[in-house]
Amino acid sequence: MRVARLHGRGDLRLHDEDKPRPGPGEVLVRVRAVGVCGSDIHWFAEGGIGEAQVRRPFVLGHEFGGVTEDGRRVAVDPAIPCEACPSCLAGHANLCQSVRFAGDGAYDGGLGEWIAWPQRCLVPLPDPLTEADGAMLEPLGIAIHALDLAHLRLGARVGVFGCGPIGLLLVQLGRLAGARVFATDLARRPHRLQAARALGAEVFAAEEGREGGLIRDAAGGGGLDVALETAGEQPAVDAAVEAVRPGARVVLVGIPVEARTSFVASSARRKGLTLVLARRMGDVYARAVQLVASGRVDVRSLVTHRFPLAEIQAAFDLAVSRAGLKVIVEP
Repeated sequence: MRVARLHGRGDLRLHDEDKPRPGPGEVLVRVRAVGVCGSDIHWFAEGGIGEAQVRRPFVLGHEFGGVTEDGRRVAVDPAIPCEACPSCLAGHANLCQSVRFAGDGAYDGGLGEWIAWPQRCLVPLPDPLTEADGAMLEPLGIAIHALDLAHLRLGARVGVFGCGPIGLLLVQLGRLAGARVFATDLARRPHRLQAARALGAEVFAAEEGREGGLIRDAAGGGGLDVALETAGEQPAVDAAVEAVRPGARVVLVGIPVEARTSFVASSARRKGLTLVLARRMGDVYARAVQLVASGRVDVRSLVTHRFPLAEIQAAFDLAVSRAGLKVIVEP
């Protein structure tokens, strides 16, 4: 079988390898669709994420769906928690410190033709969901978890700071919750702003954080009730803190390039803000499946480019450029 291994910054290579052998509790999955995530882009463009760096050639990809050897269409939960630590036993498996996670440097992910994965981490795909829809359930799960952390109230004023795929999914979820949604992204990415507007958001071009005051004034009532920062950029954090009302919640979802994230302490303190950091997702796959299968969340319009595995370098080059929305690789 063929797999794509990351050897270092910008260095993806195709390899011919033996099909993996499933261990106890595992099944073989023929991978049909893999989404290129923002964290994959960090690995590819920067050679790592924070302290985690490329130590060996490994297979990226944690958003994927496929077909088991016996013909079942599935989405793959990329996280394999230990189920025994205090976090797991408390119902917070996303915080498991012993988790195995697909494509995180230590463990191989889905950018290959086959993968062996635990049966307990496979999510059945009902009709009419495709394997590519299954790959989109992972970013949707991140968005659902972030909204759970936001403690969103019906009819709230919500800001989404960064309109990549997760941001656009949050726009949809906010609208489902009856929120008035404001969204930002860089002016040089008009396709993202157009997508957010088409999904019902009021859009503002990002201007090094200065858009925060404009959104606060447009929202009225002293500002937003909730801000969801999904860009992983410092100006987006600044804008989110500026845009919210006193007593609001700011949820940091994006993965920053820099080792530290900061905010203006005087503003955040005087407003008495609650800052929350999102880590992957909780137990949300069932909700994600139901939302997509029922048509209440649209994941397909976010997929703008598809590539075969043989064109993996071109797929990542395009993803790094942010020229589209979601890039899917089809092994």
